[in-house]
Amino acid sequence: MKRILSLTVSTLLVVGMAFAQVNPVNAGYKKALFIGAHPDDNESCAGGTMILMQQHGCEVVSVYLTSGEAGIPGKSHDEAAAIRRKELAEACRVMGVRPLLMTQIDGATEINADRYREMLQVIEKEKPDVVFTHWPIDSHRDHRICSVLVFDAWRQSGKVFDLFYYEAETGMQSKNFTPEVYVNIDPIVETKHEALMKHASQNPEDILEWHSPMEIFRGRESECSRAEAFMMLHKTKQ
Repeated sequence: MKRILSLTVSTLLVVGMAFAQVNPVNAGYKKALFIGAHPDDNESCAGGTMILMQQHGCEVVSVYLTSGEAGIPGKSHDEAAAIRRKELAEACRVMGVRPLLMTQIDGATEINADRYREMLQVIEKEKPDVVFTHWPIDSHRDHRICSVLVFDAWRQSGKVFDLFYYEAETGMQSKNFTPEVYVNIDPIVETKHEALMKHASQNPEDILEWHSPMEIFRGRESECSRAEAFMMLHKTKQ
């Protein structure tokens, strides 16, 4: 009996790991939304995966919850938003993806019935089969709010798309992030960094000081030079 139980547990663990370790790049997704709180979040956290999925024939949309209105000291919200919209457009051009702006305000994001509805409407209109967003245990309030809004939309939609969480400056921002999915970004890491550098107003060299070591560390975990890492919630099987 003990032997049977041991074999059963071992089999479940193996099957569970195989089920969890989906590589989004070659999983056959047709349309992906990457939903970040600010311009540069998607690029820094998952830009390599965005590029690779686009290269493999997936339609990729980079969604920004805010326009980064509070992100440039000395600039008004309108001035900062105008600058950052130009930067994100250039970053998306480099990655070959389509940008989509939502209506929340950087540093003043909200969770309420209207904001839940807005997120669900964006996702239902775009009809993705996979969505990527922030890990919910994060020191940045906007990141947490973005993550919760996306999670609620996933549930309200009937879990009709796979949901991946990415990390942001782990150790300083993302907490308790234990990835189960890795994407080798070795072939396109320079293009990812080129896209990130388009966000000149955000001192992208400082962002890379955190994310470059993360890429190397996740690469070591997954036996390549550089990788991006994710946690995953599966859609309800149809």
